[in-house]
Amino acid sequence: MELVRWEREPALRRPLLVVAFEGWNDAGDASSLALSYLAQAWQAERFATIDAEEFYDFTVTRPNVRLSDAGHREIVWPDIELLGAGVPGSNHDLVLVRGVEPQLKWRTFAQALVEVATKVGAELAVILGALLADVPHTRPVRVSGTTDDRDLADRLGLAAPTYEGPTGIVGVLHDALRRGGIPTASFWAAVPHYVHQLPSPKAALALVERSAALLGAPVDPMELRTAARQYEREVTERIADDEDAAAYVAQLEESADADWTDPGVPGSLRLGNIDELASEVEKFLREHPRRD
Repeated sequence: MELVRWEREPALRRPLLVVAFEGWNDAGDASSLALSYLAQAWQAERFATIDAEEFYDFTVTRPNVRLSDAGHREIVWPDIELLGAGVPGSNHDLVLVRGVEPQLKWRTFAQALVEVATKVGAELAVILGALLADVPHTRPVRVSGTTDDRDLADRLGLAAPTYEGPTGIVGVLHDALRRGGIPTASFWAAVPHYVHQLPSPKAALALVERSAALLGAPVDPMELRTAARQYEREVTERIADDEDAAAYVAQLEESADADWTDPGVPGSLRLGNIDELASEVEKFLREHPRRD
């Protein structure tokens, strides 16, 4: 069975692979929202899908039924999409991977994605995620970055991963891509745990800004900025009605303000670092040509 269904072979310049999955790694829908925004901003077009039959438990991720224009019932299956985007002003184009985190055969899935990355000539893979944390909604979103590559970590101010325990598809993909000769990094946005049920355009905005900076390409996420301000206002109004919650958020704000004065937190991608990301990535890729 053919796992990857190619619709066309995209013509891309030294592409970077950017991946985000809905589900366990997507607190506040932040990473999937960020990837969809990047796809929209750079008019990404689908060039392939990964067949869902092998990788989804359809009692968990269910297909949908819809009516066609002719009034017939159609089943829409939850395939994983691969999109290509030309990025004006950058040395690199993008391959975007989006969909629900697969539930089955992760090693097979990861290998299929490695083969796609190899075929299109991806030079670097960036996996976006979001996690629940003890952070206030009123402060800048902390985006942390990790990589197994020591040189890339030094250049971008990333941290080596130290987590041990259950992992998701992100961990499996990192391992498979590294073994396939493609360097990888992860950007993780912290989402306030006390409003976990709300989508977080504010965290998505932070991931979009870092991803765009990595490419050295301008993007103006005006819609996300507007949504982020509205999100902050709505959460503040909710918190104001609960004295205990307001006191708790005030404690988080005090802690965040104290931590933000720390000049060097490993793995923390702060706004001051963004302009340096693209040039450092370019130097890294020149010095570490991809192994075919």
